[in-house]
Amino acid sequence: MTKRFWNLFKVSPVVLAAAFFAANSALAAEVNETNVSQLSEAQDANNIDQVTSVSQFSDVQPTDWAFQALQSLVERYGCIAGYPNSTYRGNRALTRYEFAAGLNACLDRVNELIATATADLVSKQDLATLQRLQEEYAAELATLRGRVDGLEARTSELEAHQFSTTTKLVGEAIFNVSDAFGGNRASTSSAVPSTNKLNSNTTFSDRVRLNLYSSFTGTDQLQIRLTAGNTISNSGVTGTNMTRLGYDTNPSDNSVSIDKINYAFNLKDAVRVKVDVSNSELYENVDVFNPDFRSSSTGAISRYGRFSPIYRQGQNGAGLTVTLNPKGPISLSGAYLAQSSNQTANGITTINAFGANNPGANNGLFNGDSTIFGQLSFKPNKAFNIGLTYAHTYLAGNAANNFFQSTGSAFANSPFGTGAGIRAESSNYGVEATFQFSPKLALSGWGGYTTASTLSGPSQNAEVWYYGATLALRDFGKEGNVLGVIFGQAPKVTGGSVTTNSPFDTGTSYHLEGLYKYKVSDNIQVTPGLLVIFNPENNNNNDTEYVGTLRTTFTF
Repeated sequence: MTKRFWNLFKVSPVVLAAAFFAANSALAAEVNETNVSQLSEAQDANNIDQVTSVSQFSDVQPTDWAFQALQSLVERYGCIAGYPNSTYRGNRALTRYEFAAGLNACLDRVNELIATATADLVSKQDLATLQRLQEEYAAELATLRGRVDGLEARTSELEAHQFSTTTKLVGEAIFNVSDAFGGNRASTSSAVPSTNKLNSNTTFSDRVRLNLYSSFTGTDQLQIRLTAGNTISNSGVTGTNMTRLGYDTNPSDNSVSIDKINYAFNLKDAVRVKVDVSNSELYENVDVFNPDFRSSSTGAISRYGRFSPIYRQGQNGAGLTVTLNPKGPISLSGAYLAQSSNQTANGITTINAFGANNPGANNGLFNGDSTIFGQLSFKPNKAFNIGLTYAHTYLAGNAANNFFQSTGSAFANSPFGTGAGIRAESSNYGVEATFQFSPKLALSGWGGYTTASTLSGPSQNAEVWYYGATLALRDFGKEGNVLGVIFGQAPKVTGGSVTTNSPFDTGTSYHLEGLYKYKVSDNIQVTPGLLVIFNPENNNNNDTEYVGTLRTTFTF
């Protein structure tokens, strides 16, 4: 027998400590199946605290039969650990794999004692105990050591073939089957009734996004997103943007483009900063208080059902977003975004022709379209969250005014005309909230008011109102599934000089949406849904329009 192995026998009482260690502190999670994979995961998931005196255990009393044994193991070998709440849980059962894990950990402690020459001589009884334990758990120890060797080899292989040491790829693909139907196509004016039938064909389309996320410090993130798709907006056949899906694309020819570049980092522990270079979106930077339906790929099927239109301000541009105390019960967000707009000439549309990247007149970071945004969030607990939001938007007149990025009626988006050259501004006020009655039932909602006025040409002004509410029934029918209902009124002009003798927005549209998010697996979700628009374009003379959708989302 080698000297090293003989020294191992000398400290065999440590092995006895391993039994207690494994049974009561190495694995706080319950293990229902005895396999090595679960054991490894459980070890990583639990935190244990070393103790220096058995009196630190609140559930161990001097009258307990094992008190003296525990006391000896703690004081002589320091091989006993407890739970963070100062308990030992001595009555907890353990599996053979759990015991083997503790035994393996304790052998490492033995090696440490040998290396530091602190091992004491022990009795023959200790030697016999160690020999019996080694023989009885030889198979389990070999399995654990073999798994560690395999993991080390696998880790080396992954490191040698990984795409990048700082970057990971996250992708999603949407397969969409959709059709719009109803009576006649919607008319924007109550004075001009529509006589054109809503003729739409069933479509099968897609949208694909590939996100490259890089981190250089562990708390920062650089995002570069590639997008392609061919899901065409259905507004061309329905006559209204109110029927638009939340994931239609522009352009819609499956051409690949880099549509988002940003970098986020912590200025301090309680200050998060995000710099957008391209395609800034407030709803990607701040809380929108609609957690179950905010996503375009796994949330609501409609454009309006995702969140309040106030978060459309400053869309598609560049700028800065700062959030103070983002993880606290009270947080404050502020942003400045220079949004971009498209140019259409001779039937050809140039995407983001105007904006922060254009050095021409009425453009650039500070002289073109821009939005100043602020939001105060209050979240006293996990069940309730409320936000107060304000945004001031300036439109330089490079393109037609579009106050809500084509969400709501055409008149609400362009109340001062559809031509370019009209400088205008708007002040937007919003309140949003979400309340979870239980882990499986959540109610969210928003309301908003906007005042807009011209800064060039004839003096005009407009007032716009909108609201929405969503109900989510989680784990409906199956864990991970969500049954959702969304109801609201998209942006509608309700006052101002533009309403005088105006045939637009004389009625009231209502948005009703039902969907069922079915979780096929962790990476596949199928969502059938139906969108109903009553009185499209706030015109009571228009027929009700319907959009049926079957969306399948793959994430990888």
